[in-house]
Amino acid sequence: MRDPGLPSLDQLRVFIAVIDHGGFAHAARALHRTQSVISYTIANLEEQLNIALLDRGKRKVTLTEAGKALLADARAVSAKVDGMRARAKALGAGLEAEVCLVVDVMFPMCRLVTLLESFQREYPTVALRLHTEALGGVAQMVLDGRCQLGISGMPVHLPDNVERQLAGHVTMMPVCAPGHPLAAIEGVVPTAALREHLQLVVTDRSPLTSGQDFGVLGLRDWRLADLHSKHALLRGGLGWGSMPEAMIAEDLANGRLVRLRLQDGDALQYPLFAIHRSDDQLGPAGRWLKEQILALDYTLPHGAY
Repeated sequence: MRDPGLPSLDQLRVFIAVIDHGGFAHAARALHRTQSVISYTIANLEEQLNIALLDRGKRKVTLTEAGKALLADARAVSAKVDGMRARAKALGAGLEAEVCLVVDVMFPMCRLVTLLESFQREYPTVALRLHTEALGGVAQMVLDGRCQLGISGMPVHLPDNVERQLAGHVTMMPVCAPGHPLAAIEGVVPTAALREHLQLVVTDRSPLTSGQDFGVLGLRDWRLADLHSKHALLRGGLGWGSMPEAMIAEDLANGRLVRLRLQDGDALQYPLFAIHRSDDQLGPAGRWLKEQILALDYTLPHGAY
């Protein structure tokens, strides 16, 4: 038995049309060809593949078992080619092939999902790379050119070639587990008491804030690489620390975490900035993404993060 030949894209699309339109005659009308041309194309495809794709013994043309398997392949090939053509058209019009976005760990995940769902609908041909970093890590990736666009948190000193616009705020709240010693203090917790207990802090992996601490009061602290680890350790009673309010709303409601009243206030407005390099202009997709970031409503219902 000889090896299958190489079918053409046109043959595959005619094959798909015959199935989707319910027969040779309907496919001929949809493709603006004669029925004989459609029949001849399918026959040639079967000859190329050395296998019967259609069962012509019934009143209505149906797929053979082999045809059922190969129809999925035909659709996949056709879709890939359509995607390639759409991307080529977009690139020819100046659209980016890819956008790299880096976001601060405090950025609300539910807002990020909504944002990227809209991005996918608006720019289906543009690939997206997503990173999460803490503090200066966001700005560092933008500075290094590894990401075109960032959603940065606490302001750090940036060179003149980085544009920064305030996008919104996230409310941060100091908390601990109900079994933690600080939870037993009624009213305002003295700063001296906070200093006596282990503070859990998300660390910055960039050199931009080297030697700087933001909101660190404890004489002992653990530096953690991600926010979810901090959340788990707080619920486990291993220390105290601040978390995005929306992320811990359910924990506060069911008593897994307790809100701490501090002398300097029991909530902090953590700013979020849209940043990018002015000497590396954003393309259409990047500009659209930045505009959506600036237009987001950062006020979240409790339990949404």
